[in-house]
Amino acid sequence: MRKLVAPMALTVLVCGGGDLEVRAQRSMADEVAERPAAVHEVRMVLNDAGEYRYVPDKLTIKVGDTVRWVMVSGAPHNVQFKADRIPDGAAEVLDAAMENKIGPINGPFLMAPNSTYEISFAGAPVGEYYYVCTPHELLQMVATLTIEQ
Repeated sequence: MRKLVAPMALTVLVCGGGDLEVRAQRSMADEVAERPAAVHEVRMVLNDAGEYRYVPDKLTIKVGDTVRWVMVSGAPHNVQFKADRIPDGAAEVLDAAMENKIGPINGPFLMAPNSTYEISFAGAPVGEYYYVCTPHELLQMVATLTIEQ
């Protein structure tokens, strides 16, 4: 069996087997492109213990997914990314994706229960994104979003 494997490998290499890797990469990229973007929900709450929180406060998504923040209780709440705690190039993508900003990479205040704010992470660099609720940052309303390929 070993004697057959080496000549077959050589034949694949000589006959264009190198294209197999390129085709495999293309099919994986096509698969990612065809995957429907998911929508993930993060609740903004004032919990029973009197703590302002994002629930969940750690979330992992894929490039292209959307995050929907829902104001549940304890308004006002918003989403402000910290420029020094996001991947290189992320601020430009976020600024373009964020509507109704009150500042750079700083979303609007949500006041009414069940009001929402969505951001699409299409084209966002992979990595960790640290964000806070501007009015409640000192009360530890902070969270981390991880974006994977």
